[in-house]
Amino acid sequence: MHNLAIALHKKGCTITGSDDEIFEPSRSNLEAYGLLPEKNGWDPDRIHTGIDAVILGMHARKSNPELKKAQELGIQIYSFPEYLYEQSQKKKRVVIGGSHGKTTITAMVMHVLRDQQMDFDYMVGSRIEGFDTMVKITEEAPYIILEGDEYLSSPIDLRPKFHLYYPHMVFLSGIAWDHMNVFPTFEKYKKQFRKFLEIVTGGGKVFYYDGDPVLAEVIDTSHWSLLKIPYHEHPYRIDSGRFVLKTRYGDVPLALFGRHNMQNIQGALLISRDLGVEDHQFYDSIQSFKGAERRQQLLANGNNRAVYLDFAHAPSKVKATVSAFKEMYKNQQLVACLELHTYSSLNMEYIPQYTGTLDEADHALVYYNPAVVKHKRLPPLSPEEVKKQFGKKDLVVYNDATQLENDLKALGKDTCVLLIMTSGNFSGIDLKQLAREVVGD
Repeated sequence: MHNLAIALHKKGCTITGSDDEIFEPSRSNLEAYGLLPEKNGWDPDRIHTGIDAVILGMHARKSNPELKKAQELGIQIYSFPEYLYEQSQKKKRVVIGGSHGKTTITAMVMHVLRDQQMDFDYMVGSRIEGFDTMVKITEEAPYIILEGDEYLSSPIDLRPKFHLYYPHMVFLSGIAWDHMNVFPTFEKYKKQFRKFLEIVTGGGKVFYYDGDPVLAEVIDTSHWSLLKIPYHEHPYRIDSGRFVLKTRYGDVPLALFGRHNMQNIQGALLISRDLGVEDHQFYDSIQSFKGAERRQQLLANGNNRAVYLDFAHAPSKVKATVSAFKEMYKNQQLVACLELHTYSSLNMEYIPQYTGTLDEADHALVYYNPAVVKHKRLPPLSPEEVKKQFGKKDLVVYNDATQLENDLKALGKDTCVLLIMTSGNFSGIDLKQLAREVVGD
C-alpha cells in the first residue's frame, strides 16, 4: 500500500493516507516523500467530498470509521488490485501467478526489461535491487508486469487479487494448496485458478509449468480459445559450485542456484521474449540478477560457513528451497531452520502437508510461537505432534525463541550452511546478528 502511495505521488496525484501502525521500512519511505501521516490512527474527519477515491487495504476492518464515512459520502472505493487495473486499462497486462516462484519470476522479468532499457510499469511483492519502489504506475509505459497474488482483495471485496487484473498474458508456475484460512479445501483453492483463466482477455495466452499435474488439470479444463504454452526447466549444469545455463550462445553463469530457479528462468525467458526481448539479450541480463529480497539472501559467510535467509514457508516452497540448497551444497552439512508462522502452517489440519519437506536437510529445526497460535485462534500445538507430522526422525521442534537462538549460535564446527526459512521474524530474533555470530564474525 505504501509503495502504491509513492507511485501515485510520483505520477502527480495528491495523496493522503492513514494507518493504526506504520512499521519500517514503510515509515521511512513515506517520510522521504512527505507522505507520512501526522499521527497514527483513524479519523473520519479526514474523509470529505473533495477526495476522488479511497484505496482500501486488505487489513482494514469493515467497521473502520474512515471506510464507513467514505461509504456514507458515496466516494469511490477501490481495493489495491482494482486500482492497479483502473490505472492500467490502456496497457498490456502481464500477470505472473502460481503458488510458488511468482515473486522471483516477476523480479527476473523486471530486471531484464530494465537492463534492456525498456519502459514498463509493475507491481511486485518484494524489494528488488535497482528498483526504488515495489510499484510503478505511469501514463507512458506500454505494459505492466503484475505479480498475481491469489489472496483476498479487501475486507469488502473477497475476490482473489489476481481475478481483478484482466490480463492479456498469464504465467502460472504451479498450484500447491495455500491460504487455508480463506480456501479451506484444496479443491476451493484450485477453483480460484480456474476462474482466473476465465477472465484472461480475449485472444490471450498462458505460459504454464508442465511438470505440475495439478496445474496441468486446470489448464486442460480451461477454455479452448486460450493459447496454452507449456515450459519446463532451462537446461543447466553445475560448474565449480556455480549454476550455469546451457544455451545456443554458450554457457551463461548465474548468481542464482537450484533446479526450481532453472524453471523460473525458463518462464522469465518466455515472458521476456513475448515482450520483445531477444534471447541473447535475456541471457546477457539474467547473469546479473541476484534475486528478490529474502530469496536465497546471503546474510553472512566466513570460516567455511554461510547463513542464508529465504521467504519459503508453504510446503512446496520449503521442499523446493531445501532441495536447491542441498543440490548447491551437496558436499556440506545443511541445517534447515523453518518457522511456522502463517495461519495454514499453524493449523494441525494443514501441517501434514509438510511431510517430507525437510528430508533433504542433514539437520532440521522447526520453530513456532505458541502466542501466535493463540492470536490466530487456533488449537494449541505440541512439539511432539508437529515433529510427527513432518515425518523426519531427527527433527528438533522449538517453541522458545531464546532456546532456538542459543542452539543456532552453538552449531557444531562441521556445520557449513544454515538455511533460515520464514515469512515472519522468529519472534524478533535479530537474524543478521545471529548470522554474524554463526559464522564467527
